[in-house]
Amino acid sequence: MRVIRDNVYSVGALDFDRRIFDKLIPTPDGTTYNSYLIAGSEKTALLDTVDPTKSDTLFRNIAKTGVSKIDYIVCHHAEQDHSGCINEALLLFPDAKVVTNSKCKEILMQHLETDDEQFIIVEDGQELSLGDKTLKFIYIPWSHWPETLASYLPQEKMLFPCDLFGSHFATSSLFADDYCTLYESAKRYYAEIMMPFHGQIKKNIEKLSQYEIKIIAPSHGPLYDKPEMIIDAYKDWVSDNVKNEVVIAYVSMHESTRIMVDYFVDALIERGVNVWQFNLADTDLGKLAMSLVDAATIVIGTGTVLTGPHPKAAYACILANALRPKTRFASIIGSYGWGGKMPEQIQQLLGNLKVEFIEPVISRGVPKEEEYKKLDALAEAILAKHRQIGII
Repeated sequence: MRVIRDNVYSVGALDFDRRIFDKLIPTPDGTTYNSYLIAGSEKTALLDTVDPTKSDTLFRNIAKTGVSKIDYIVCHHAEQDHSGCINEALLLFPDAKVVTNSKCKEILMQHLETDDEQFIIVEDGQELSLGDKTLKFIYIPWSHWPETLASYLPQEKMLFPCDLFGSHFATSSLFADDYCTLYESAKRYYAEIMMPFHGQIKKNIEKLSQYEIKIIAPSHGPLYDKPEMIIDAYKDWVSDNVKNEVVIAYVSMHESTRIMVDYFVDALIERGVNVWQFNLADTDLGKLAMSLVDAATIVIGTGTVLTGPHPKAAYACILANALRPKTRFASIIGSYGWGGKMPEQIQQLLGNLKVEFIEPVISRGVPKEEEYKKLDALAEAILAKHRQIGII
């Protein structure tokens, strides 16, 4: 338990050891499950719970505050790392009510089977008095689920935005005190979780700009007492701006594609284009996702398995397609043995990306002089496209 402000406590849990989230997302820095307790002069509110694996920590921390009665359990988001201990909390504090919006209530009733009578539904902009403290609720849908809600405590100018502005970063520091290190975790978090909804998040950030914010208290990672640091980063990430960068994600079975990739990377570098290269046979997919936040171009490199791309290349395409980065251009390089429709299948897998496809370079077996010339031409084409949009 840590005191944030008078009668405002952090009662969540650290998880230094967690290395995978939702059986999908790498968490090399662990994570936190942030829960906050606000004790007003008349009522007390618990803002979110924690992952069920850390329930003992949550209730031990609540006990340390000296608070014996909770009136409201605010649920900002129904995913179980925030909501998973609600029913246990209701057993310990039977007079408490779950405060949330109607969409979140629906999901909680489906996932946790919380009783209908336990809920208080709040609308966008509605306030809840705790006596000398007030919570104002702000709808911020698709940050990252459709029901996501934020709370604002005007007396302390504190924003509780749930997953928005969060990071999977386990640290004993209550506030962000090593921003250079934290920036990477925050960007990874944005890339893996928030990027598919960047258009809606941009609107939500504009909506929140009307509030004076001195502290941002997200659901994961440290708090920000210099909120402009993370807000400015998000404004950059959700903008339409791209950088003079090419992401090359490739897998090679018999070296032909690797030889092409090596040559192509050199060709780009010689032309002043920055490159992020990922060997999909063994790569951190979170790093790949991060690279897609800013890159102007993505290039998939793969050999042909039967008639299509290597499964690891296909998975990278599925990942990029789901994350929907603001990438402007795409292309394909690779090889085949006897035939297939690998380029066509990759274009289909990237169907959600609003990109212009540049002519692919495909070699039968090891690349020959003709393919090297085409790789140079592809590098020139990418350079021209980057110049055209003004990033070189």
